[in-house]
Amino acid sequence: MSDLDLDQWKKKAACRGLSPAVFFPPPGDRRALRVARSICEGCEVASMCLEVGLAQADGIFGGKTATERRRILRDFASA
Repeated sequence: MSDLDLDQWKKKAACRGLSPAVFFPPPGDRRALRVARSICEGCEVASMCLEVGLAQADGIFGGKTATERRRILRDFASA
């Protein structure tokens, strides 16, 4: 994904204008996790966000936690 693509999809993101803190909930805060996921759920660019998130250690990207993203990478590597 080029930088131009990154800039373009960010403009369409459901989270545009929200505080990044929403997507970095405290560990164990299920309510905050549900809030972040609910925003991602209806987002038309969630798959692009997830692609970026696969390289991130923390936070919610494309509706997935860091643990879920590590599982995706592990499953992909073993396929």
